[in-house]
Amino acid sequence: MTTADVATGERADLLSALGKQRYFLRFTVRGLTDEQAAQRTTASELCLGGVIKHVTATERQWIVFIQTGPAAMAWDESDLAGYLDGFRMLEGETLAGLLEEYDRVAAQTDELVRALPDLDASHPLPEAPWFEKGARWSARRVLLHVIAETAQHSGHADIIRESLDGAKSMG
Repeated sequence: MTTADVATGERADLLSALGKQRYFLRFTVRGLTDEQAAQRTTASELCLGGVIKHVTATERQWIVFIQTGPAAMAWDESDLAGYLDGFRMLEGETLAGLLEEYDRVAAQTDELVRALPDLDASHPLPEAPWFEKGARWSARRVLLHVIAETAQHSGHADIIRESLDGAKSMG
């Protein structure tokens, strides 16, 4: 193990906070079958597998943003169906497969956080109504956003799981 493999200080804190939120999200789907993970249990279109899939895609996209800038956030507005598929389990997808991909993306993120030369490195945010006009986000700000998104979606997953079978992850 090299020094680049070990996070200390702020980087260790960021990775620890992100790891804790990832744990809660993964814990929410413990013991579920693929059918249960694909089941909608609330008024929302979300299912537990879809939450895992969405969080994975979101983390991946933000990490690419850290590496390459705003082009990573581009999406094809004409592909609404493809976008919506990112929130549900499709035929042939399994919970185990979604969790494996989540682990792969998490490992890439953790590696980047340990190796990134400067957490202050920033890129402009793309033009979008949900971003402040002209704003730039540093790698640090992106990581804080990924932590917050993961925590928020862990809460969503907890509600879906409780509606599914009464199990609670966070309460």
